[in-house]
Amino acid sequence: MKLDSAPLTERRYLAPFALITTLFFLWAFGVNLNDILIPRFKIAFALSDYRSSFIQVAFFGGYFLAAFPAGKLMERIGYKRGILLGLFLCAAGALLFLPASSAGLYVFFLFALFVMACGQSFLEVAANPYVTILGPPESSERRLNFAQSFNSVGAVLSPLLGRALILTGAEYTPAQLALMSGAQVHGYRAQQASTVKLPYLLIAAIFLAVAATIYFTHLPDVVEERSGEAQVPDSLKQGSGSRHSILDHPHLLKGVAAQFFYVGAQVGVASFVIRFAQHTVPGMTARIAAYYLLGHQIGFMAGRFGGSALMKTISASRLLAIFAGGSLICVTVSLLAHGIVPVWAVVLIGLFHSIMFPTIFALGIKNLGPLTKRGSSLMVMAIIGGAVFPAIMGRISDATNIQTAFVVPLFCYLYILYFAVWGYKPAERLAMRSTAVEVQTR
Repeated sequence: MKLDSAPLTERRYLAPFALITTLFFLWAFGVNLNDILIPRFKIAFALSDYRSSFIQVAFFGGYFLAAFPAGKLMERIGYKRGILLGLFLCAAGALLFLPASSAGLYVFFLFALFVMACGQSFLEVAANPYVTILGPPESSERRLNFAQSFNSVGAVLSPLLGRALILTGAEYTPAQLALMSGAQVHGYRAQQASTVKLPYLLIAAIFLAVAATIYFTHLPDVVEERSGEAQVPDSLKQGSGSRHSILDHPHLLKGVAAQFFYVGAQVGVASFVIRFAQHTVPGMTARIAAYYLLGHQIGFMAGRFGGSALMKTISASRLLAIFAGGSLICVTVSLLAHGIVPVWAVVLIGLFHSIMFPTIFALGIKNLGPLTKRGSSLMVMAIIGGAVFPAIMGRISDATNIQTAFVVPLFCYLYILYFAVWGYKPAERLAMRSTAVEVQTR
């Protein structure tokens, strides 16, 4: 069956495919609501930009630490139970926001985010490979891209939910707070922290409802395909320079680095869109600035759908280079311009971020042969960049200002551009060896 003629899925898989696709939509809220929590908790706990970035450190740290155990555990309990465990962890993390709000402790909120992120790591480790089996093998990549598109839809809706339910109430400037009594300031900060209760209670309920639906739905079993590795000739497995080492594949290592820089830039920029808008346009409230975050996410969604269409006529590496160049131009404008112009430049970066993660992923694992699974794991682990770079930006912002901090993603885009132009190319001898393995294992 040719790729173009293969259906997206089959009738018997429609219900399971729809349910698993909801997971891609749901975990977008966990990730993107963090961008709303940062300005809210900055007020509620009188945080510096550096300390407010701990929200991303806790979240992506949990994501990173849970990824490998999740994969190992699912080898024993299966994907369905792994998904259910992930959903329960997500719900538990969301429910922890209620006692955290009552206690009024920032570290308690960070722990809740960590638990929620561990659950989302389980979901991502399970859902990505599971979607590929819910239909013809010929359309597995298209099916996965379709499911991932709903993640960008969730990324657009989450700022709307956050603005409506979290960024509520009056906002006082530091000068106004200085005129209040200690009791008034304490009450104001407690009110700011309490706004997260309702949205995270709703999120927990949704996670539990999806878990119940999946529990009572028959999901087809996953049959692991290992024959490809078993049939690789010994001469190719043990030959000179091929000992199943990732060090033999420099383009993979460069791809992991590019993914690390991309996720760091993507999370760092989105984390501070609201702060950036408030800094460059004095007097703008967080509630109004959230609209620019929404625009950033709409650009991301549009770019994901549009970029997939463009790849029919433009090679993935060239399109990645174009988008990296666009990001460089936008972040340069954000550093040098004044007023509303740099804000719109930051909004536009969302469009150029759209194709980076899947494109870097695909280019990085190309021609790995039997090392593809190991390479894929490294690509997923590279999301730890989302914990590192926001903290660096926060530290720079505290020392100077948030606009200056955007020099950090500039260096990230420079490396991504290098990878898109030169770094993605496998060594010629490795490409030939991979082709030989493919031919002899068919």
